[in-house]
Amino acid sequence: METLKTILYFSIFRYPLKIEEIHSYTNYVNISETEKELQHLMDEKILIKVDEFYVYGSDLDSVIKRLRGNLHAKKALTKANQRAKLIAKFPYVEAVGISGSLSKDYYDNESDIDFFVITKPNKLWICRTLLMLYKKIFLLNSRKYFCVNYFVSSNQMEIQEKNRFTATELKTLIPIHGKTVFEQFYQSNKWVNDYFSKFEPQIETIQNTKKTSLSRLIEFAFDTKFGTITDSAFKVITLKKWKSKFHYMNEEDFKIALKTTKSVSKHHPSNFQKKVILSLNTKLEEVQSKYNVVLQREHV
Repeated sequence: METLKTILYFSIFRYPLKIEEIHSYTNYVNISETEKELQHLMDEKILIKVDEFYVYGSDLDSVIKRLRGNLHAKKALTKANQRAKLIAKFPYVEAVGISGSLSKDYYDNESDIDFFVITKPNKLWICRTLLMLYKKIFLLNSRKYFCVNYFVSSNQMEIQEKNRFTATELKTLIPIHGKTVFEQFYQSNKWVNDYFSKFEPQIETIQNTKKTSLSRLIEFAFDTKFGTITDSAFKVITLKKWKSKFHYMNEEDFKIALKTTKSVSKHHPSNFQKKVILSLNTKLEEVQSKYNVVLQREHV
């Protein structure tokens, strides 16, 4: 029943799926197998079909919401590509991808444009600090079109939190810059295929953006012992700031939502990952109670 679990997962975001999209998340080889299961779920009144979309329950408005979000996403994606290429020019950036709702072809007035950044080893915190300074100074600290909230370094690209949420984020990630690094990134995260066996990252169209002279000069200046010390200092300063600002979070949640290591920086204070998994488990329990369909719960 992975078909149903996929639909339930996206129903959390009120984002109904088409059959081709649903099929890409299943282990079925032929789409006819997915279609057969969907028909069974409709016969059992668990799903309804609205035009080409499969909807859980009676949330018909979610179809309109999705179509409107898809329309806005086209314009936002153009801006996101421009911003990704700008980020790629910054010192120590090795790869950039578009993540979040836009990577799933959805954008609305409440959305940010999220970026996933891979940096050179031992320079993640210098890279992050320069990007934050740019956002504060030139974008007046607005994250609307410049939300750089997840960094990993190229010497440690395996994502440690392995669950349906992170697998979905990696599956839908849109790589923009850094073809060779992204090839290594996906090799380091083959565990995604444990969730979605048909997943094949599309890396053929990835472009490489040329660094500016200023970026090369900054890299030259910080490729020293002073640079290593500076990187560590920025990490310590950021961690101290976050511990003060998010003091209400328990230690376990803080370590996941605001991961702060030499090779990883996450700034997800709402701990969205945990909220989504818990919401999914609630829906799984609801389906079991209403329709006597047992689905395995997901771990956070």
